[in-house]
Amino acid sequence: MLVKILFYLFSLNIASFFISHTNTEIAKERPNFIVYLSDDQDFLDYNIFGNENVQSVSVNKLAMEGIRFTNFHTASAICTPSRSQLYTGLYPVKNGSYTNHTHVKKETKTIVQHLSNIGYEVVLAGKSHVGPYRTFRWDSYIQNRSNKQLDLESIEKYLKGVKKPFCLILASDFPHGPYPEKTDYSYEDIKIHPYNNRVSPEKPGYYQNIKYDDNQLGEILSIVERNDLKNNTVFIYASDHGISGKFTLYQKGIKIPVIIRWPGKIKKNIQSNRLLGMVDILPTIMDIGGGNTDTFDGKSFSSLLIGNDKKVNDYVYGVSTRQNVRNGFIFPSRMISNGKYKMIKNFNSIEVYKKNLNKGKIINKFIEIGAKKMLDTPYIELYDLDSDPYEKKNIANNKNSVEIINELSEKLDEWMVSQNDIVSLGNIPLIKPTQHPLDQPSKWMNVQQNLIGKIKESDYMKTHY
Repeated sequence: MLVKILFYLFSLNIASFFISHTNTEIAKERPNFIVYLSDDQDFLDYNIFGNENVQSVSVNKLAMEGIRFTNFHTASAICTPSRSQLYTGLYPVKNGSYTNHTHVKKETKTIVQHLSNIGYEVVLAGKSHVGPYRTFRWDSYIQNRSNKQLDLESIEKYLKGVKKPFCLILASDFPHGPYPEKTDYSYEDIKIHPYNNRVSPEKPGYYQNIKYDDNQLGEILSIVERNDLKNNTVFIYASDHGISGKFTLYQKGIKIPVIIRWPGKIKKNIQSNRLLGMVDILPTIMDIGGGNTDTFDGKSFSSLLIGNDKKVNDYVYGVSTRQNVRNGFIFPSRMISNGKYKMIKNFNSIEVYKKNLNKGKIINKFIEIGAKKMLDTPYIELYDLDSDPYEKKNIANNKNSVEIINELSEKLDEWMVSQNDIVSLGNIPLIKPTQHPLDQPSKWMNVQQNLIGKIKESDYMKTHY
């Protein structure tokens, strides 16, 4: 009997050893993640996407070693709401960050909690622009240097010493302004895109900041290689949104570049045109890392990375709220796209704004101001992105557009309900400004003198911030 007991205990120990050993090996085999996020760079302002006049050799290198996506979107072309999607896998209204400088809801589960639960360390280096702190408790945070540049020395020190699978987010401050006055570029170097009809005086400085960012990315790629991390790291590059369409729902703002490298898993120099969104990145990271993806708005597209070219999304969505910027005009919009057709609904257009006049005299006045600021923008915009990728021709009034408008309207309504959206026709809330300096009165956002100071605290929608 004693022999049997000893044999049984010995067997348990052997099994325990192999299970433990196997789990250790799996942990070693799980890839690391590095996400490099540029700030305010147009989709077209890369060599690989059509602009030969900018410097993007480091981005080119990534693209040649991985997959580039040509139909990727953020739901909101502003810094904070765009980043909130990446860090939560949820659309902006649901996570709470639906306007710039607005925190996510404190109960929102973020990339930190999701990845920590499956054994990853999550580190942010560079620009944060999300909150609150109690929700985004990074395992470590590496501040930028005083010149806006990533602290490359501290980043390399971290990568040399890390002991567990990690997700390192490198949030660049470039090419976001301010732009340098002295540049390597002249006005003659600036490429005018189909959606632009003039060259902004700031464009040479914008190009210079793109060059700074590309050099910085090159340094990061070198750090990854010399620390022998390249082959076991999924490297994701993206821009948060485009500068040309900032605050809008047009392609020049919401269409973003995404490139992913994963040596040995992703074929080199391939391209995908599948319809994807910023909310899909975190579910994909979780899927690759071995986590659950059921709680996200986004979907994993990991199958696309390994050559299984199947549809991921039927639709992607967009949110533009605008008006929490102090004295900003009220003109909320929502967007839906199936890849070919894209519809924008402007819920306070001049055509429909009178349906929103039910909130009291002062709020009604601000609603009217918002509608009259955008006189040329109709309630419904519809674009055929196949034939009109730069959205020059609104076909909403074409008789052949009725069916697709009805389809997209139904799906957009369903999505807005699922998001518990704060906006609908006849219900346009007044959203309280944050205390961020950029939300204070400015020459761009002002109202007539007799309206200043008239809004009471009770006039604002109740918010979580």
